[in-house]
Amino acid sequence: MSEYPIKVVIGKPGLDGHDRGAKVVARSLVEAGMEVVYLGLRQTPESIVAAAIDEDADAVGLSVLSGAHMTHFKRVRELMVDQGLGDRLLTGGGIIPTKDQETLTALGVGKLFGPGDDPGTIAEYIRDWVRTHPRMEAK
Repeated sequence: MSEYPIKVVIGKPGLDGHDRGAKVVARSLVEAGMEVVYLGLRQTPESIVAAAIDEDADAVGLSVLSGAHMTHFKRVRELMVDQGLGDRLLTGGGIIPTKDQETLTALGVGKLFGPGDDPGTIAEYIRDWVRTHPRMEAK
């Protein structure tokens, strides 16, 4: 385990106005000892990645319930790589069909979660991922 708390930025890209799940996950990650920055509704991929840079985040989580998951995850991943965050985890959840999850995984997106998944499992996944994927630069 690292010497610092894992920092996660959570964003709701696009016009989706349903954020209860994102708030539940954010709270569960805080209870698991992580530092969480919840950006709120109607974020752009650019604003999410800018926050991840500003916050020196270990992971970025997107909550997408609008059906625009392919667009949002792909764009955030591209921006993360372009901005030097390619070694950070991009994960998230929403209503995402298995076929689309497989495509997103191939693009470098981590595990995706859906309604009903245990928030403790999400925290465990993030913790394990950060532990087994050291950053390129020292913190």
